[in-house]
Amino acid sequence: MREDRQRLDKWLWYARFARTRTACAKLVEDGRVRLNGTRIKQPSKGIAAGDVLTVAAEHGTIVARVTALGERRGNADAARALYEAIDS
Repeated sequence: MREDRQRLDKWLWYARFARTRTACAKLVEDGRVRLNGTRIKQPSKGIAAGDVLTVAAEHGTIVARVTALGERRGNADAARALYEAIDS
């Protein structure tokens, strides 16, 4: 994958949308994630900074703009630095 892109499931895991990367992949496969308004079913889909994600997770629906790609899974503050929430 290009350096300016990252797998969707990996980014969701870095941003702490679910506890495990497998759970993040399942969110995508179950059709609970939209990328720029389009439902995505492939966890390997590449995302980039500036993309808008809508995630219907267990704890609620979140609309977020990707601000950075992750390098590793860190604490909650590091996870929040990867996106900005969009009020819809």
